[in-house]
Amino acid sequence: MGARVYIATAQALDDEMSDRIARHQADRGDGWRTVETPLDLVGALERQTAEGDVVLVDCLTLWLSNLMHEGRSIDAETDRLCACLLSLENNIVLVSNEVGLGLVPETPLGRQFRDAQGRLNQRVAAVCDIVEFVAAGLPLRLKG
Repeated sequence: MGARVYIATAQALDDEMSDRIARHQADRGDGWRTVETPLDLVGALERQTAEGDVVLVDCLTLWLSNLMHEGRSIDAETDRLCACLLSLENNIVLVSNEVGLGLVPETPLGRQFRDAQGRLNQRVAAVCDIVEFVAAGLPLRLKG
């Protein structure tokens, strides 16, 4: 088995997020190589992983938020990600949030984000072999 690679999409833009990232790093413990990439997820997957590596991407939701903040094309970036996932032989675990189960967001930006997250989750799920939904710490297999 190859290396364990943790691809982090979070950015420490304030003290609370810095603390949150530090807790995640401490909880992971030794044995993980961390790659921080708030925007170029595909590049990180292609450059930072070798055959046999196990990869954990945490998370697609923050990645989407970063892309939207930078005015990037969500459809183009999602196309790139899906093509990349299909081309790699690694075991890749992608963490994403389901944000469409709650109330309809009050703001246009909130609704745009909710809809974009739903489309991203659907497109990524379509190219993945296994999809699990986790609620209250309990996994529910949706595919695979």
